[in-house]
Amino acid sequence: MTAFTVAASSCMAATAVIISRLPTCSSLPCLPPKFSKSPAFSTSFKGISVSRNSSRFQIKASSTEETIDSGEVFTDIKEKWDAVENKSTVLLYGGGALVGLWISSILIGAVNSVPLLPKIMELVGLGYSGWFVYRYLLFKSSRKELATDIESLKKKIAGTE
Repeated sequence: MTAFTVAASSCMAATAVIISRLPTCSSLPCLPPKFSKSPAFSTSFKGISVSRNSSRFQIKASSTEETIDSGEVFTDIKEKWDAVENKSTVLLYGGGALVGLWISSILIGAVNSVPLLPKIMELVGLGYSGWFVYRYLLFKSSRKELATDIESLKKKIAGTE
């Protein structure tokens, strides 16, 4: 044996030892095993029975005759922008909306980092959603009341009331 083959074999052995000590999965979740392509294949994965025959779908693409001309869209936007009288106010409101969105994203991230608070917020949201469904959506009379409340709010916002 020459010195080169001894060095190469010892390097491969060291690599094999290092590779064998590495975990089989990284911090990412492991992928499920590959399934065979037999048509009658059926397996149970975590208590859920999956069958190859039942998971086949037919998907068809449909074409529509509707086309959108980008030049027409830009001219519509330009006409609407030219019709605006207070352009500085619109830009100020748009900038304020972006800043508000950014600040709310920061606040949601801070609330989400507190250990128990996100689950409590989910429970509060679930409770409020249940109450809203019971109060406004369950019965016909309450749905009519909700519709009239929404219409009155629209009129207040539009300034027609």
